[in-house]
Amino acid sequence: MPRSERPKIGASVLARKVRKKLGEILVGDGVVEESAIATCETEARESGKRLGEVLVEKGFATEIQVGSGLARQAGMDFVDLGTAEGSGLVDLSLVDEEIVRKHCVIPLSSDSGRLRLLVHDPMDLEMLDLLRFRLPQEFDLVVGVKSQMMDWIGEGGAATVGGGGGEAGPDSIDVTVDKSVDSSVDSSIDSSIDVDAGDSKIVRLVNELIVEAVRGRASDIHVEPRDDRVELRYRIDGVCHVRQSLPKRNQSAILARLKLMSGVNISERRIPQDGRIKLPIDGAQVDFRVSTCPAYHGESVVLRVLRPDSVQIGLPSLGFEPDNLELFNKIIRRPNGIFLVTGPTGSGKTTTLYSALNVLNEPNRKIITAEDPVEYNFNGINQVQVRESIGLTFPLILKAMLRQAPNVVLVGEIRDREVGDIAIQAALTGHLVFSTLHTNDAPSAITRLVDMGIKPFLVASSIQAIMAQRLIRVLCPKCKRLDPNPDRKLLSLVNISEEEIAGGEIHEAVGCAACNGNGYRGRMAIFEMMVMNAEVRELAFERASISKIREAAIRGGMRSLLGDGKLKILRGITTPVEVARFAQIEGFDPSEIGAA
Repeated sequence: MPRSERPKIGASVLARKVRKKLGEILVGDGVVEESAIATCETEARESGKRLGEVLVEKGFATEIQVGSGLARQAGMDFVDLGTAEGSGLVDLSLVDEEIVRKHCVIPLSSDSGRLRLLVHDPMDLEMLDLLRFRLPQEFDLVVGVKSQMMDWIGEGGAATVGGGGGEAGPDSIDVTVDKSVDSSVDSSIDSSIDVDAGDSKIVRLVNELIVEAVRGRASDIHVEPRDDRVELRYRIDGVCHVRQSLPKRNQSAILARLKLMSGVNISERRIPQDGRIKLPIDGAQVDFRVSTCPAYHGESVVLRVLRPDSVQIGLPSLGFEPDNLELFNKIIRRPNGIFLVTGPTGSGKTTTLYSALNVLNEPNRKIITAEDPVEYNFNGINQVQVRESIGLTFPLILKAMLRQAPNVVLVGEIRDREVGDIAIQAALTGHLVFSTLHTNDAPSAITRLVDMGIKPFLVASSIQAIMAQRLIRVLCPKCKRLDPNPDRKLLSLVNISEEEIAGGEIHEAVGCAACNGNGYRGRMAIFEMMVMNAEVRELAFERASISKIREAAIRGGMRSLLGDGKLKILRGITTPVEVARFAQIEGFDPSEIGAA
């Protein structure tokens, strides 16, 4: 059959091409009698085996005859690896060994340059979907004999992962449902939906995408139903990348599997739900915070990847310049007062505060946190999760916490006046309080608290420091290079002079295999640290404008987000485009310079 006429991989195409049953084909070829087909079909139904397997076991047909019949049934070529011609086509170097051994497929050489895969069951649509997910290129299918293929791969090879490298593979993942979000959800799971069978291809597919995302440094996994497909996206270094489109027919099973793993109600599709998953991947325990939300084409599911090592990397690795790091260490060791970290969602506020708690977590200090939700678990720290559904709110937790005689208190977020008032009272009565706010910069936090209704003199007297932060991408160390002709207009926007250009090391993003062609690998923060000195406190008490507070803070030694980013540009850590995107520069238009 000409290659252009071969069917593409997919259920609808295969369904159109199938005209006869396997039994009819073999009877028509004179291989098997109709009575034998009827007997074997009955046994196949009772045992759950394929008809071809039963025919071979009973001796009514050979594996080659069955394989040839399957190939004709699907409209594909058949290759006999037992012949010199067939074995000469095998080229195992074309596909990663893990895929060959795990999925029991054999790559074949091709004159056209298009990948050909030898499979023993062309009707296994779930396996074909897995291959489409794992392989970056398109491919054609060719039918072979399983026993011959196993001889090439190695006995038992199809049941192993990664060529025996010792890493936990997708089939061996032990899923743990974290019931800390809501212990009542388990009783409402619809047990009639069997998506947890050990041999389910959907289980393997979901495990594959989770493992791949973790190994690819993704911070979020987005599973988003569309009109004709299920789109899978990974957020890596703050940017979403489309990974694959999965078949629409698998949507219900994929979503049910994810919901079952996270311990939420599978049958509930009308309201958002939150859950958690714990998985051992590559020797480390990885937590996932799962959120479902009903959308037009089906429930959207997002898995936030929570790596425990991300809050144990040490304060210097967060991106602090030496002077800010010294100041930060002094502030978090003060006996009382409030330290606020501000920034938009996803700017690393939680990681910064957890890193601070990790430094302070010693036997001589009692630390209590109120969080919504608890993202990382710490030994030695009392962490309380907000549960609005039962009335366990931030104010209630805070009032109870203060009766526990803590030294350090972390409040996940100051959302309203009541929480703010209690946090301030805690600070004024001898506690060190950490919390977050959603403001654009450090000076705006003072105005935000006053706008909530908190009295200015309480704000001025209780706050020790406010730090704004953003996450910027870091240039890939393997492929970054000096920019021979940096954009002068862009450099002027980030306040880099000609003298600084000459004395600095301004680099540009290139792209290589290590960074998946992006030019960036990893992120770090830029900071704006505002210490409440006498002048800033006086302005806060007087309800001064944000601009006046900013001017006073700069006179007191505060370096802006732009100034902190500028230092990282001149040291070749990041690019002017990255800093301009996040440092709130007036007049900066990313579209004019092609910023992603």
